[in-house]
Amino acid sequence: EDAFLKKPLKGTISEIKNGKATTVFTDLKKGNYAVSAFYDKNANGKLDTNFLGIPKEPTAMSNDAKARFGPPKYKDAKFELTTDTTITINF
Repeated sequence: EDAFLKKPLKGTISEIKNGKATTVFTDLKKGNYAVSAFYDKNANGKLDTNFLGIPKEPTAMSNDAKARFGPPKYKDAKFELTTDTTITINF
């Protein structure tokens, strides 16, 4: 929870095909997780932000958690992982 949006537990880069990207994370322990994603439009390997730290590239979170007066909250993005799970993140 404390590292949400600061230090990822796992990360990957996925190729977009037919408007969709798929990523598989393996070896995750049961527990609570939250997923954040961004579309690196300029392919520079990072999320570009403006001088206030607001993203200039599209972002999305698990549970469709939204930014309201700051970044999305972990409690809004978290989900419980108990078995193999598929989640969908919409931009």
